[in-house]
Amino acid sequence: MKLHNRDVRTDVRELGALVGDVLAAQASTEAYETVETLRNAAIDYRRGDAEDRAALHEAVGDLSTTREEVVARAFTTYFELINLAEERERVRAVRNADDGSALHDSFDATIAEFAEAGVDADELEELLADVLIEPTFTAHPTEARRSTVKSKLRSIANHLGELDERNLTERERRAVWRDVTAEVTSLWGTRQVRQRAPEPEDEARNVQWYLENTLFDVVGDAYEEFEETISKEYDDVDCPKLFEFRSWAGSDRDGNPFVTPEVTDETLERQREVAVEKYRDRCKRLSAVLSQDGERYAAGDALARSLAADAERFPTVVKEARERYPDEPYRQKLRLMRERLDRVNDVRPGEYPDGDAFLDDLDVIAESLREDGQESVLESFVEPFRRQVDTFGLTLASLDLRDHRENHTEAVAEAVAVEGVDYEGMSEDERVDFLTEAILQGEPVVDVDEPGDVSETTERVLRRFASFAEWQEEYGQQAIDTYCISMTEEPSHVLEVLFLADQVGVVSLPDHCAVDVVPLLETESALNGAERILGTLFENEAYAAALEARGEVQEVMLGYSDSNKENGFLAANWDLYENQRRIARFCREEDVTLRLFHGRGGSISRGGGPMNEALLALPNETVTGQVKFTEQGEAIAEKYANPRIAERELEQMLDAQIRARKEANEEPVEDVPDRWVEAMETMAPAARETYRDLLNTDGFVSYFEQATPISVVEDLNLGSRPASRSGERSVEDLRAIPWVFSWTQTRLILPGWYAIASGIDAYLDEVGEEEGMETLREMFDEWPFFRTTLDNASLALARTEPEIAAEYADLADDELRERFFPDLVAEYERGRELVLAISGRDQLLRREWLEESLDRRNPYVDPLNLLQANLLGRTHRTDEEERTLRLTVNGIAAGMKNTG
Repeated sequence: MKLHNRDVRTDVRELGALVGDVLAAQASTEAYETVETLRNAAIDYRRGDAEDRAALHEAVGDLSTTREEVVARAFTTYFELINLAEERERVRAVRNADDGSALHDSFDATIAEFAEAGVDADELEELLADVLIEPTFTAHPTEARRSTVKSKLRSIANHLGELDERNLTERERRAVWRDVTAEVTSLWGTRQVRQRAPEPEDEARNVQWYLENTLFDVVGDAYEEFEETISKEYDDVDCPKLFEFRSWAGSDRDGNPFVTPEVTDETLERQREVAVEKYRDRCKRLSAVLSQDGERYAAGDALARSLAADAERFPTVVKEARERYPDEPYRQKLRLMRERLDRVNDVRPGEYPDGDAFLDDLDVIAESLREDGQESVLESFVEPFRRQVDTFGLTLASLDLRDHRENHTEAVAEAVAVEGVDYEGMSEDERVDFLTEAILQGEPVVDVDEPGDVSETTERVLRRFASFAEWQEEYGQQAIDTYCISMTEEPSHVLEVLFLADQVGVVSLPDHCAVDVVPLLETESALNGAERILGTLFENEAYAAALEARGEVQEVMLGYSDSNKENGFLAANWDLYENQRRIARFCREEDVTLRLFHGRGGSISRGGGPMNEALLALPNETVTGQVKFTEQGEAIAEKYANPRIAERELEQMLDAQIRARKEANEEPVEDVPDRWVEAMETMAPAARETYRDLLNTDGFVSYFEQATPISVVEDLNLGSRPASRSGERSVEDLRAIPWVFSWTQTRLILPGWYAIASGIDAYLDEVGEEEGMETLREMFDEWPFFRTTLDNASLALARTEPEIAAEYADLADDELRERFFPDLVAEYERGRELVLAISGRDQLLRREWLEESLDRRNPYVDPLNLLQANLLGRTHRTDEEERTLRLTVNGIAAGMKNTG
């Protein structure tokens, strides 16, 4: 059966033509011809029909200020639409796979392999019981598009779906295309660049949109698919809870003074309101289905008892329900469930205290239907609803709090100084002893509500912890039960948070600990000191009691972004891999279950890349079944905006995690040959040295400022959080996102590959070219970690365009350009050569569709890059030129499908 009416080439061709039509109609025919001239000049050079880019340079140089803005808008709009075309192509691949041709990394294929390999039902149930996957949405500012623009694009995407999947008459097809034309026309007239920075509330609503409008409905479908897949090979294997969703949006205070307790409170309240409203709607729909006559179907004992309990709780409501639904026990029960939902945000008693209580009532209905032999009704209508409640509770997504460890230290020091304690003057050991004793004693040490004359930082921290207790009381512990500490370096940094939580009653040892305290290890020193930090904590009387109260589970977060920025791509990846193994081994020796929280960004340079491949490449020792990772910026939209793609993402995560868990059970300690480790231990330090030499070379910061659009990126209003930690101009102080974003704009994606060649060459020099290449090829073929690392570097290399980057390098002072740019290009060229030699490939990209995508995009990104470089080179820019410059940033980000 033919599932689709179109293909990606049709979509690209027709959408591209539509942009041209709208451009001509909304600007002018001359503007359209200008854009065509630029496009054709770029294509001619890419195809080899022109010897150089002279014609393109001339065309860009001849643009008037007004025409520059039109050109930037035209190419930006084109990329936004082409991204939709490629999204639709991915949907086609998923639907075609559902119709018969299995995808290589599908859960279906994995279950079939397990059955063939002799994995029995008990082992599969045990594997599934171990798995818990927690995507954590952050508000990190890597989404360049305005919400208004995203909304219009989503509408266009829905229209493309209609054209592709529905059997339309010609008149209907014309009507849909008319709507697409109208949306594109409206998009053309819409401001692309934000005039103000988004506020934390905006970011929280953005994350909430994906939870509410996509994932909430997708989850039920995904579980149904998983259960159907399992049933093909196994009988009586229950599929447990596999996913939870968490968020930092509205609660991440690190470096963002605008995330106040009021913002967090509003986020929690709004998320609960959304969940409650969703469940009320589902109860109404279910009531329309469960109209069974009580005289023909006897209500189960559990349902009868539940209705009796409701009669005591709500006698008036029960009477009304019985009158409205005589002899319809399911409808009576659902009416009373709606009543309890109504009271969640009400002063009246009787509300559901948490999602588990609501789930208990759904289970009562499910049990009664099962007893009545109505399995089909249960599976079609009740089970998906149960999965939603089990996944989202009354919180939609649990929030993690986060702040920088310096703020906690300052707050503790100032708060206890009022009580005569010189915390600031203590050594690390003395701080640990003081905090331990303070946590274990019965009475609080400080008055959080009236701390006295303290700094603004201390006041903010103490107010947050006081609010923390109130949030848990109001919304439940599940709503907000994790506190992450940025830049953790010492055990006292963890104990400070435990101490502050103790002072407000969130912690009351030994019996009560309502918070997971999570150290975020980001720097080389913190990663290498992880065993020392955790060892001190595990042996500490107070922390050991807290750990026991939390089920002996320790969450540790790893910071990919700052580790990469500090050490370079290859060294950072090796540091993270090795230290994960060390942490996992140490936790196992201490009988503590480790849950790793991977702080990954969207780009390769910040730990990005395909999530399923990343999960499979983790060291076996670290795969406990529970895994948590950040999702942010444009990656959220790419993965979760379309329901089909969102469901596919969940499937890939589950497929990878269950495979990895099985392998970890079979081989708890990954057998990595010594020669592979020795190779990495030669390459990584050499790469780190080369990378740091670059960053520490006198003049590099000036070169970075002059040869990238960092000054523009910092002012783009991408997010509510400042781009720099202190406002100083240094690579160390700059946040990882604008660092990567700026290089990506220039098409010299240095953070994704720089120094990898130097590291590999150092190893080849040590052992010899022939022996070294043989070992490296063996590592690539047999070691998922090394293969994934090289594949990711290969992608960054493939997206790098030295000729375009040269346009930006020319903006720097001549002396700086000659000092840095030739070496950067040489490192790129050698890296490209080595990656191809090790992988045995002819091309950097191993996916044909990705190569086609880059080939499709490059001729259209080139004019934007030249225009951006031209604008950056102007000493004084008008307001109109500034707006156009910012628009080029959006356009290049859309064209590269990546920011930071």
